[in-house]
Amino acid sequence: MADAAPRLKGILEQLIGTPLPVRVRAWDGSQAGPPDTPTLVVRNRRALRHLLWKPGELGLARAWVAGDLAVEGDLYTALDRLSGLIWERDEETRTLTRSLRDPGFRSAVRGLLALAGSPLPPAPPPEEARRPRRGLHTRHSDRRAISHHYDVGNDFYELVLGPSMVYSCAYWPAPPPRGTLEQAQHDKLELVARKLALEPGRRLLDVGCGWGSMAVHAARDHGVDVVGVTLSQEQAAYARKRVADEGLTDRIEIRVQDYRDVADGPYDAISSIGMAEHVGSRRYLEYATALHRLLKPGGRLLNHQIARRPQRDETTYRVDDFIDAYVFPDGELAPLGSTVTLLERAGFEVRDVESIREHYALTLRGWVANLESGWSRAVALTGPGRARVWQLYMAASALAFERNRIGVNQVLAVRTPESGACALPLRSRTWN
Repeated sequence: MADAAPRLKGILEQLIGTPLPVRVRAWDGSQAGPPDTPTLVVRNRRALRHLLWKPGELGLARAWVAGDLAVEGDLYTALDRLSGLIWERDEETRTLTRSLRDPGFRSAVRGLLALAGSPLPPAPPPEEARRPRRGLHTRHSDRRAISHHYDVGNDFYELVLGPSMVYSCAYWPAPPPRGTLEQAQHDKLELVARKLALEPGRRLLDVGCGWGSMAVHAARDHGVDVVGVTLSQEQAAYARKRVADEGLTDRIEIRVQDYRDVADGPYDAISSIGMAEHVGSRRYLEYATALHRLLKPGGRLLNHQIARRPQRDETTYRVDDFIDAYVFPDGELAPLGSTVTLLERAGFEVRDVESIREHYALTLRGWVANLESGWSRAVALTGPGRARVWQLYMAASALAFERNRIGVNQVLAVRTPESGACALPLRSRTWN
């Protein structure tokens, strides 16, 4: 008799203490759960072993990346319904660990063990980054982390990001279908250029320059000279070819270089777009101080950075297991207030903060649509495991921005001279 799904549903509900909000289909074809909802497909018993050996988010992620777990129906709806069980519950419930003195918990674990079969732990998927947490944010560890995330293949990023090759939040005039991802990315680059007051004769440092989009935009459309730095060899090679194709080699230099090693300031402006998340809390003041040193008096910094909500006890913050293992090794998010404070401690005057949280949700949904429409090619380029990593990461992140679990902000800061004159307009915003 095929009964794995009803048994699994009962066990999971006993463990989490609430009805399962999605339908379940098991490897034996059995189904259980509410109709007319997305279906969580447990393709084999190995998915349960992943969860038993790494309870909570990491175990579920391993099962997903390995292809042992899937969703039929709308992925966003499934993740939204499951988010309260995976990401938004307290630590004890979220990791499925209760006191072994609880007889109901012991019974549920025994049931899961019986259903899972072999007691041996499955190997983590090869896409998982394996490294010690010691020595974070050294030059060596940062190069390794950046390579894990960005050296996936430029063809893959072209498929996901589209022709703009901009891997950060776009700036939408209107939601799709009225607005397009390509136009929104152009508008974001132009927004940065306007905030930095880029014009011919000025010199821009683009920290974490990616595939060269900001550098090309600034040099081609605003006539500035640009130095772009990245730790990714693949990004640098792509950006250099792009610069050459645009005929801008006399205006743009792309370097494989750590921002801490840039020594040819001063610059009139610095753009740091989606890079500071890699810096880490231990190094953030060093990062801010280095950028302050590289600017001329009166020079501007545009720091575009994802932020998390502050916690009552900041000592309890820990990096998201799935993101740390599969997406951004060693990446850290900080509250907006912490970022502003550290920029000010480094000597900057913070002049403007613009939240564009909803814009990132739209951007991520656009990237997911690109990935899913080109799924076969994505799998051919990177393998099915890596494609599943990106699908889950981007869809879950879109929901996180929509639900205000995380945000993204553009912070405009100035190295204000002693005179106090920083040359910003008295009114820099126009509110509709």
